Amino acid sequence: MDKFVLYLKNEKQVSGNTVEAYIRDMSHFNSFILYRGLHNMEDVKSTDVLAYMMSLKEEGKSRSTLNRKLASIRTYFAFLLKEGKIMENPAENIKTPKIEKKQIEFLSMEEMEKLLDTPDVDFRGLRDRAILELLYATGIRASELIDLKIEDVNLRMGFIKCDGEHSKARVIPMGRPCRKAMEDYIYEGRKVLDKGKESQFVFLNYMGNQMTRQGLWKLLKEYGEKANLDDNLTPQVIRNSFAVHMLQNGADIKSLQELMGHEDIVATQVYLAVTKNRIKDVYDKAHPRA
Repeated sequence: MDKFVLYLKNEKQVSGNTVEAYIRDMSHFNSFILYRGLHNMEDVKSTDVLAYMMSLKEEGKSRSTLNRKLASIRTYFAFLLKEGKIMENPAENIKTPKIEKKQIEFLSMEEMEKLLDTPDVDFRGLRDRAILELLYATGIRASELIDLKIEDVNLRMGFIKCDGEHSKARVIPMGRPCRKAMEDYIYEGRKVLDKGKESQFVFLNYMGNQMTRQGLWKLLKEYGEKANLDDNLTPQVIRNSFAVHMLQNGADIKSLQELMGHEDIVATQVYLAVTKNRIKDVYDKAHPRA
């Protein structure tokens, strides 16, 4: 497993969170094959992988969970194949369950404005406003916001540098409101939170340590409720809002792909359908002969 982790980090160049997910998935699969009387991964056959997938399905696991676990198993056996431990990948030809397309969740511009006005003006409010403004202004992922360091923020020029999930750095501009919120937090609110620890991370918790994913999700849930938003607010909802609003206001798809750090433009094109549907709705409501 140690060699597998090195393979993931060095050759596949996946993020730390993804490595942890692979380890959890393989630990769960390992328990399953032990239950089936197998004590060596090299003895696993396609029928064992299929039996595992069927057991997950019977447990009521979602299609996305099935896909992720199958991808982890397939990657692990690809590693064993590369190491010369096995002759063929038992998960290679197992079909991935089709995932039903979910409607993209995003906030309207009015809802977004309401959310951004929710935090108070105390030191905690300065931090939280900076978080909300930065997520919406840049469309960065939750992990990217949490890992953001002071050296990655250029307030004078108004941009942040983001390494992303695949170590592919990109520079993302901040709008004026975001820049102001970041200045207020870094020069005022953050000093209270840092407690003299001189942390390298931008966003800190009450202990003066780097904010956690759980802390960020809890924070967003709290402000989503304060702003009377229907669903639980998540970093992805704000990221989706950034993308949809950019396209609605004339951004081209290639520039949006670069800003969001998508490896494949297909991942960015899903937002086009949302904007096209909105244009159709506007036309249907506005045109007298629609």
